[in-house]
Amino acid sequence: MNSAALLEAQGVTLQYKTQQHLVTATYRVDFSVHKSDRFVILGPSGCGKSTLLKAVGGFLKPVEGSITLAGRPISGPGPGRMMVFQEFEQLMPWKTVLGNVAFPMRVARRLPAREARERARAALETVHLAPFADVYPHMLSGGMKMRVAIARALALEPEILLMDEPFAALDALTRRQMQQELFELWKMLGFTMLFVTHSIEEAVTLGSRILLLTAHPGQVRAELNAADLDGVDSSDPRFGKLTRRIHDLLFGAALLAAPADA
Repeated sequence: MNSAALLEAQGVTLQYKTQQHLVTATYRVDFSVHKSDRFVILGPSGCGKSTLLKAVGGFLKPVEGSITLAGRPISGPGPGRMMVFQEFEQLMPWKTVLGNVAFPMRVARRLPAREARERARAALETVHLAPFADVYPHMLSGGMKMRVAIARALALEPEILLMDEPFAALDALTRRQMQQELFELWKMLGFTMLFVTHSIEEAVTLGSRILLLTAHPGQVRAELNAADLDGVDSSDPRFGKLTRRIHDLLFGAALLAAPADA
C-alpha cells in the first residue's frame, strides 16, 4: 500500500449476522484512496460494497485486516467521514432545510448556532438551494432532498465523503443530473469521495478510479485507474467500450474461489 494514501484498506474481511447465518460479506479486500480521488467501488448486488462503506464509516469492525484514515486506525464513526445514503428519510422532517444542514455542525463540530447557520447557508449556496433554506423536506423533490444531504455532509468539511448508492432511488433523468452536479461540485471543491454503486455507467461517469469486486463474498477483481478513465464521458466513443470491458471483467470469466460463509 502507498503510504501517501488518505484511506487504506488492507486484507479486510467483513462479516455480519443474520437470524440463520454468519455471512462473510468481503474477503481480504485491499484498496487505497488518495486525496481528491473520486474512488468508486463497483460490483453486483450482495458483493459487500455497502458493507465495506459501513466499515470505513466506523459502523462495522473487520474480523480480519485493517482500515486506516490518514494513518489512524478507524475505530468508530467520526466527522472526518460523512456518509450520504440513498434514503431521503435521512433528513429530519421537523427541521427546515437550513436546520438540517446546520444541525450536524452543532453536534459534531460544536459550533455556535450563528456560525453553524452561516456555514449551512454557504453550503446551500454551493448546491443552488439557498432560496429553499426555510422550507421543510416534504416540500422538496427527490433530487433536491439529495442535494440537501450532500450539502449537509460537505458543510462539515470531512476528510472523505462516503456515498452509498445515493442516486439509486431517483428517476433516470434526475439521476443523470445529480451525477453531473456532483461532478461539478467535485471540480469546485476538490473533496475526496468514496462512492458505491452497482451501475457500470455511473461508475465510469463519476469515477477517477474504480475498484471491481466479485460476487459474494466480495474480493478484488480488478482496479481501473486514471489512465483508463481520464476524459471518458457518455459522449465519448470510448464510453461504450469501457463499460463492456468492465462488464466482461465482472461477469465474463470464472469468479475467484472464495470461502463459504462461516
